[in-house]
Amino acid sequence: MASALGSRHPNGGPAVLNRILAVSAALLSLALAAPAARASDAGFLLLGGPIHIDAGGAPVQALVVRDGKVAFAGSLANARLRAQGLPELDLKGAAAFPGFMDSHVHLTGVGLREMTLNLDQVKSVTELVSVVKAWEAAHPGAEPLVGRGWIETHWPEKRFPGRADLDAVSATRPIVLERADGHAMVLNGAALRLAGIDRTTRDPAGGRIERDASGEATGMLIDGAMGLIEPKLPPLSYARRKEALARGTALYAARGWTAGANMSTSAEDVKALFELAAAGRLPIRVDAFMTPEDSAEVLKRGPYADPTGLVRVRGVKLYMDGALGSRGAALKAPYADRPDSSGLTIAEHDPTEAILKQALETHCQIAFHAIGDRGNRMVLDWMIEAFKTNGPGAAQTVWRIEHAQIVDPADIALFAKSGVVASMQPSHAIGDLYFAPARLGEARLKGAYAWKSLHNAGVIVAGGTDAPVEVGDPRIEYYAAVARKDLQGKAGADWHPEEALARDEALGLFTAAGAYAVQDKGRGSLKPGAAADITVFSSDVTTVPEAEILKVRPLLTLVGGKIVHDGR
Repeated sequence: MASALGSRHPNGGPAVLNRILAVSAALLSLALAAPAARASDAGFLLLGGPIHIDAGGAPVQALVVRDGKVAFAGSLANARLRAQGLPELDLKGAAAFPGFMDSHVHLTGVGLREMTLNLDQVKSVTELVSVVKAWEAAHPGAEPLVGRGWIETHWPEKRFPGRADLDAVSATRPIVLERADGHAMVLNGAALRLAGIDRTTRDPAGGRIERDASGEATGMLIDGAMGLIEPKLPPLSYARRKEALARGTALYAARGWTAGANMSTSAEDVKALFELAAAGRLPIRVDAFMTPEDSAEVLKRGPYADPTGLVRVRGVKLYMDGALGSRGAALKAPYADRPDSSGLTIAEHDPTEAILKQALETHCQIAFHAIGDRGNRMVLDWMIEAFKTNGPGAAQTVWRIEHAQIVDPADIALFAKSGVVASMQPSHAIGDLYFAPARLGEARLKGAYAWKSLHNAGVIVAGGTDAPVEVGDPRIEYYAAVARKDLQGKAGADWHPEEALARDEALGLFTAAGAYAVQDKGRGSLKPGAAADITVFSSDVTTVPEAEILKVRPLLTLVGGKIVHDGR
């Protein structure tokens, strides 16, 4: 979430992040105010700066775009011969790349973050209470007060917030505050009563109600336990959902993203995305992975798209475990800082295998959330079982593990052999470095956020953000992948710097690997025939000094040859 990353960095991280967020806010205002511009309906000649056509080769001098696709990439002299009559788009020293793709995002949440109580800057339990109290005073009423974004990992109190803290805000109005990772929330007493939670309430499957020494609920709900309160909260209206998607996609275009793989997509999200695309209000491509509840159509018919081709429903998002920060990630051995727990598993084998079998029959993609080493091994085992049982579809369908944060080094070879994509978010590593060592212990850090080891083993590693859990900024993700340090350039001695990626490898995470992860052969490069999806930064992130990556500006974003963001 926007400053969830900054809030994890007590040594000056927010100052860097606040500058980034201020620029993003300005970009969002511009993107929402102005319709998409066009270089030319017929095409254009791109020149005037390094143009990276893929993640491994040398930049070219020029690019010719016709009818939304790359017609030529090479020398300026040859490009001019092929571009007669087309307008020129001069980079003026800026650098162009294949369109950056976010392989894991929650676009509705990104938009809602701009529209609701955002707690990602709070730095203590005391400040959390103060911020919520101020919001409650400014928004009086009896309806539940809902917010998101807090993360306690470096707070001075060294604890989760609890019901008693929020009861100080209101003892009668329900208050529900979701943790930044989306895998835990804290409730006040009124919200616990609304959810029907008391000392006799049993933990639901795949979840946990945190309790104090006397057995009373502390207010913290982990993973599946959140389902006890969620049905009691006011539903998100369709109009508000659609506005959130419009805001989220506009902000993404302004940051330089040309596409996003939208996780846990609802049927209403798809409807809204289709309508935005039809109205010319969807600036980026969206590949949707449905919630299990709304997956029946895609499982039955296989992947499908809207008439514009901007929205493609690719498959289903499943969950194996929870998050590391809230100790819901399923580990092979107990947590180092809580020996009585090894995390939670959410999925059940038999119903999950039924979904996997149906997905293979219709060539439907599976995106399976797994963070802990036990969770990752279980997903690999279940996917391999499905591949063996339902053979033919496996060769034609790309499946993915979302996050793959903690992988037993002994399982990396199995990961590679399976052909499953590791869909990872580099910023998780530079945020989690402040608490992961305590959760995991030193030995398990060897397989934590192991991008390089996975890449070297032959695993396709696709890069994403998990926004609004993290900021959702391609500069931060690229920096995290190549630096493996926080925003101030710091990292612990035990943080395995050898897992950082080379510049070209990191570029591949957000281009070619992103396209592979959604089974799109027409994206991920700027070679002739590819879609003219282009990200332009003010400087070349593959060559500027490491710290300068965070300072480049997203100047142009083009999707299908059309300018959807112009920040020049």
